Amino acid sequence: MSKLRTFYQNRYLISRLDLADSGETNRLHILFISPFLFAFGIIDLIVLLTLQITRGGVNTASFIYFGAFTVMSAGMFVYAQWSKKLSREKAYIGKTIPFYVLLATGLVAAVYNFYILNQPFNGVLVYCLCGFLSLIAFSFSPLCFLFTMTIGLGFLIPGVYAHFGLTGLLDTILVTVVTSCCAFYRRRVEKKYIMLLKKQMQSLEAKTFGNFTLLYEGSVVKFSRTKSTELLAYLIYKNGSSVKTKELISVLWGDHADSARYGASLRNLIVDIKKSFADREIQNFFIAEYNNFRINPEIIRCDYYDFLSGDKEAIKNFAGEFMNQYSWAEDVASFLERKVLS
Repeated sequence: MSKLRTFYQNRYLISRLDLADSGETNRLHILFISPFLFAFGIIDLIVLLTLQITRGGVNTASFIYFGAFTVMSAGMFVYAQWSKKLSREKAYIGKTIPFYVLLATGLVAAVYNFYILNQPFNGVLVYCLCGFLSLIAFSFSPLCFLFTMTIGLGFLIPGVYAHFGLTGLLDTILVTVVTSCCAFYRRRVEKKYIMLLKKQMQSLEAKTFGNFTLLYEGSVVKFSRTKSTELLAYLIYKNGSSVKTKELISVLWGDHADSARYGASLRNLIVDIKKSFADREIQNFFIAEYNNFRINPEIIRCDYYDFLSGDKEAIKNFAGEFMNQYSWAEDVASFLERKVLS
């Protein structure tokens, strides 16, 4: 057992801090998916109500199920908004909780379709979709995934065998085995990729005390547009938190800047940053997802991050100046000075 645990840790275990960026991706995916699920639940409730009025009778179980489904979808959206504030130490677990809720809900839906609605084919289809869509959209623990899928399979086994025979049962088990193997393989690839990115940390460095400077392998990273540097500086200051388009436009062009007018300018900056990083083969540092932008702070050395972690050398090197060329950084400099005094 000890050897098995060691084998798992060496091949698949990733620290929560290293997975903080994956947790943020999970959060953004939940923000994107949950409104569609909410709309689906509302439509189903309307259809059920219409059928009740026109045909008479009420399916209490269906109302309870779709009502809970709708409330759960809204709750996931609200929670995903709130979890943006979580620290990076708590980010992965906190921001991945809605995924497990979503997976469990999907498996409950599979059992509900199979036994309550008496639609065996739909039940098996929903079960399979839960597994494959999870692999596509989320980062998660393969052990937790295997455990959850196995529980769902346990509920379905009697019904699948009764309706589809031994062949149908073996196919359903095969889906569970294949998706679980893919989950372990994905986590293995994810770990290798994170280790590769951490090596990149030795080459990528941000200097924020004084004027902001971004270095790669000792050379200054230059962009074709001046605002590109400021955009990146702001995201580095945000320390991995996602920033929306409206906030970036406000920071770069002022509080009263028109989003419609400057949206194209912002897109040009994003293209400029991506091109400069691609030319230098800097990977997975600047991330743009669903109108949210951030950097991965785990793969860059930064005096500001060292300061926040309590590094004595970084605190000693701070002389009251922080990204001097940007007006929005003045308040940050004052905040850092107060931390030094305290």
